[in-house]
Amino acid sequence: MSLDDEPLALIGTILNGPDGPVGAAPGTGAVIVEGGRIVAMLENFGPGDLPARRLEAAYVAPGFVDLQVNGSFGHEVDDDPAALLALARRLPATGVTAFLPTLVSRAPGRYARCFAAFDVARAATKVDPLSARPLGLHLEGPLLSPARAGAHDRAAIEGATANLLSQLADPTRVALVTLAPERRDALMLITHLRARGIAISLGHTDASFEMFTAGIDAGATVATHVWNAMSPLHHRAPGATGAALSDDRVTALAIADGVHTHPAAFTIALRAKGPDRFGLVTDAVAAAATAVGTVTALAGRPVTTGGTSARPEARLEDGTLAGSTLTMDQAVRNARRFGALSPACAVHLATAVPARALGRLAAGPLLRPGAVADLVLLDAELGVQATLVGGRVAFHRSVTGVADAPGAAAH
Repeated sequence: MSLDDEPLALIGTILNGPDGPVGAAPGTGAVIVEGGRIVAMLENFGPGDLPARRLEAAYVAPGFVDLQVNGSFGHEVDDDPAALLALARRLPATGVTAFLPTLVSRAPGRYARCFAAFDVARAATKVDPLSARPLGLHLEGPLLSPARAGAHDRAAIEGATANLLSQLADPTRVALVTLAPERRDALMLITHLRARGIAISLGHTDASFEMFTAGIDAGATVATHVWNAMSPLHHRAPGATGAALSDDRVTALAIADGVHTHPAAFTIALRAKGPDRFGLVTDAVAAAATAVGTVTALAGRPVTTGGTSARPEARLEDGTLAGSTLTMDQAVRNARRFGALSPACAVHLATAVPARALGRLAAGPLLRPGAVADLVLLDAELGVQATLVGGRVAFHRSVTGVADAPGAAAH
């Protein structure tokens, strides 16, 4: 039996929902992991109640779930399986244990190579204890509004049909599809894809309030990066933004980077939706976590990391924002600051909310006996100290109580 299969205690204040931690003070809770799963959760314990292997931090929380990752750390989600696997191995450093590799709109003939790359990389992550788990692909497009294309290839959008997207959306690969409900036959397609078990998000849309609501009626349950690339909120014409914020059937996901979403807009959306229907995504591209001046790519087009080191931005050559440079751990810290949130609530927006939006989690807490041990240990400022994927240490920082290498002995 390997060391990673031996019992391990994670000690700290347990964040397991939006309302507050288990335990009144840091260090009063423990999550016991064995064989890749949570076997016990303790609020009061003595030294003899815990296994010898222990990791300690200010907080113990579920692993982060990111439903929109176009890339990061210089690696793009495209047709290279090595790049996708490298991305999966870097994400645990940001607290992410599960994610959706995301493909932006592209010419129809380019999808097959991307799908083949995903198949190879997904198979590799299943036997790689250091990787975040890809839960499936997110097809962001190509059935979007040309008027709200953003950084997407406008020609690919204009040429897309509902029939094309239906052919692309193979449920053995695709977990989530973003589309614009006003496109021809989109409402029927929503119903069709939902019957296949694929979640539908509405985004990159110029829909009216009424048309967006029709998309929800047809089965859509998510709004892609609310406030961005959608018809805006106006007091006489609420648009897609107003529908996303006012309809309780929809979970609105936001990019909390201060570039795509002003802190006040973030707070307005959170108050409108509540902490169970409002969540975080990064919409990260390959430029994320790269130095200012770095040139990467998005679906074949150059993207430059601009702005400042404190507030980097990813932009196309014409200045269009091209996704974000955000990491999920920074999104959680930003959310805490933007909304004056408790650590528990900020973490909830990056864990239970996206997991439930994807339809991968029943009601109840993420951390519970029997659950897969996808966890993150955080310091008092919500910095990532260690990440476990399936009970194995996929990332750690050299701090007291944390192992010096994945698989190494814990204190």
